Amino acid sequence: MSKNLNTIAAILAGAAVGAGIGILFAPDKGSKTRAKLKEGFDDAKYNLKDSLEAGSEVLREKFSHAKQNLDGTYDELLSNMSYKTEEVISFLETKLADLKAQNAKLQK
Repeated sequence: MSKNLNTIAAILAGAAVGAGIGILFAPDKGSKTRAKLKEGFDDAKYNLKDSLEAGSEVLREKFSHAKQNLDGTYDELLSNMSYKTEEVISFLETKLADLKAQNAKLQK
């Protein structure tokens, strides 16, 4: 994801620099050149803003999915722990009953 944003930013920066250099070498008046530069920078600014908004939306969506996956994993873990706890309690109760039976035999 970060590579995509860096690539988009690099492309936009390169386009802005290229447009700026092209405008500087154009045979227009200074006022026209400045107006063209301002227009080019404004376009680059809006393009960058749109790219950043799209990137942040993708990140927001990925974090939302990650949170849902984490919640599901947590619930599954709790369920498994509850099941295992019941197994351990059952096993211990069986062993306790066996020990009580052995103790009763020894007490006779």
